[in-house]
Amino acid sequence: MSNVAISVHNLYRYFGPLKAVNGVTFEIPHGSVCGFVGANGAGKTTTMRILASLDYPTLGTAEICGFNVVSHPEEVRRLIGWMPDHFGNYEHMTVVEYLDFYARALGYKGKERRTRVQEVMEFTDLVPLAERFSNKLSKGNTQRLGLGRALLQDPQILIMDEPAAGLDPKARVELKSLIRVLANEGKTIFISSHILSELGEMCDSLLFINSGRIVHHGDSESLLMQTDVAGGLLYDVQLAGDPEALSTWCLLHPKVEFMESRKYGGRIRIDSTEVAEAAEILQRMVKDGMKICEFHREERNLEDAFIDMLGKIERGDIAGATPPPMPETKAFNPPSNPSE
Repeated sequence: MSNVAISVHNLYRYFGPLKAVNGVTFEIPHGSVCGFVGANGAGKTTTMRILASLDYPTLGTAEICGFNVVSHPEEVRRLIGWMPDHFGNYEHMTVVEYLDFYARALGYKGKERRTRVQEVMEFTDLVPLAERFSNKLSKGNTQRLGLGRALLQDPQILIMDEPAAGLDPKARVELKSLIRVLANEGKTIFISSHILSELGEMCDSLLFINSGRIVHHGDSESLLMQTDVAGGLLYDVQLAGDPEALSTWCLLHPKVEFMESRKYGGRIRIDSTEVAEAAEILQRMVKDGMKICEFHREERNLEDAFIDMLGKIERGDIAGATPPPMPETKAFNPPSNPSE
């Protein structure tokens, strides 16, 4: 049996002249958590909807556990749990009634259905909310309800589109904890989010997509340890004196750029990756009368890495796939609200 849970090869999705997905190829192994990163309109949701069999690709293939999403949608739907960024609720339907309704739709009957609904409610901590109306929940509880619905059939693969959007810090921590528990149970999780720091903490790998093309696929550690787009490194400098002196000093030294002011100093960028160069600059600062009490290299955060990645694309340092000619057949247009 193949270890690949999700396989996408040369995937394209055109909406008229718009190339929403433009030659995407990647694989995600079983039991891993993969974060899907990209700006609004980059192609994340379209890719995920194709994987969930809610949209058709214009060209290329997408497979879930070896099943093609176009030719075998029923098999695919039995294997996945789909959690869209927005999903339908119903007036005058309680949380337990909502989950019971979807359990019936999935074919659960009698005692088995009641047991499965109870298990999901306990896992997502929805038991105290069982009699609350499903359309009157807070954002955090609504997301837990959406996760519960996606887990009802105990899927092998979870596809989650922006599940943390709009959540308060407490709800984000709870969601992150649930995702780690699911990952430890061996489920494959494909999750998109704009909260890059949290993706880095809970994901085994990250996929960066820009303008419909994959521009990075790897772990967060390798991304964070790279230099910035121009080949420099960031340092935090703290002074036992006037912090404004640091920015003034940087103006007079071409290899050093003042990036950000902080309470006791600032963040600088040295246009070199050599340790000896940083040591020489530190020595020069001290010689010039700067009262430095702390000087250390900063690790980039994922937001910096993502911005640098976009900078590399603009500079032409990252080449994208060449799209094929536009197909003559009319592109498939899915229903307006297939997730409801």
